[in-house]
Amino acid sequence: MKRYTEKELKILNQQLKGISPEEIIQWVILNSKRPVVTTNFRPYEVAILHAVSKIKSDVQVVWCDTGYNTPQTYKHAKEVIDTLDLNVKIYIPKQTAAYRDAMFGGIPQVDSSDHDEFTRQVKLEPFQRAMREQQPDIWFTNLRKGQTAFRDSIDILSYSKDGLLKVSPFYHWSDEKLDLYLEEHNLPNEHKYFDPTKVLANRECGLHA
Repeated sequence: MKRYTEKELKILNQQLKGISPEEIIQWVILNSKRPVVTTNFRPYEVAILHAVSKIKSDVQVVWCDTGYNTPQTYKHAKEVIDTLDLNVKIYIPKQTAAYRDAMFGGIPQVDSSDHDEFTRQVKLEPFQRAMREQQPDIWFTNLRKGQTAFRDSIDILSYSKDGLLKVSPFYHWSDEKLDLYLEEHNLPNEHKYFDPTKVLANRECGLHA
């Protein structure tokens, strides 16, 4: 997919705002050779997984599993993978949780000097490894406006810090609208989710900012 200028991106985002996620995904898929969808199976992630896999059934789904998910999230992930027959590649940290418990004394607080290294181990390194191996030209995400201050500053189309085009088809959707989408398509959801690197719900996780 071509590299858009800031002006072109702004115009495209204005045009895409009133277009359905399905149409956005179809347009992107037509112009993409190696799209990926990243997921952590947090609440409402099933929407982007369903919408993209419905259009491209073999799309590569990348799950960077921190190893600290709740039992409910792991069960939910299995249900979604099986239900949608997803083509999932799982990336995990190189170190075990037991190793980090020994080194950091558990999950470091956000103001701890160990927090950056903890985040690098459980999230950033596995994600960077995934991107190196998959070499995508498009990155589908379920980022939405209102989740964090940073996410409020982007749009349906945005570029990652590495210059990869990120596509967030549900960017302008509310939880209520997504609830209706899940109900319409008989899709499961799970709210008992834990991200060990964020601490606060409205704090950016580090992959996007």
